[in-house]
Amino acid sequence: MGFHIPEDYYYTKEHEWAQVDENIVTVGITEFAQDQLGEVVYVELPEEGQKITQGQTFGVIESVKAVSDLYAPVSGTVIEVNASLGDDPSVLNDDPVNEGWLVRIEMDTEKELANLMRAPDYKKLISEK
Repeated sequence: MGFHIPEDYYYTKEHEWAQVDENIVTVGITEFAQDQLGEVVYVELPEEGQKITQGQTFGVIESVKAVSDLYAPVSGTVIEVNASLGDDPSVLNDDPVNEGWLVRIEMDTEKELANLMRAPDYKKLISEK
């Protein structure tokens, strides 16, 4: 299973990761998601300043195999978008857990983090796939 799953991140059942730094949440897709998708060729992300809601779609990721919606791990306001992905989505293939981050969100409430998985639960989820 050799996927890199940082212990201090949160995870969604749709295979997004969320790194929390006070009220700023950096969001990306997991290595498992990237492995399932195959080569990513296009990413559609929201605009800075856009409000997003936990569990709702906030973008689209397109690979040679499939088109997948991206789901918000928390509600809040998009404060930064990884613009380099528009020019070179292949970063997601090489490093989805670091350089391939998608958006940074100023989260509305920390209470929503309780709806997300921690690393041990996420590892269990993908081991069942």
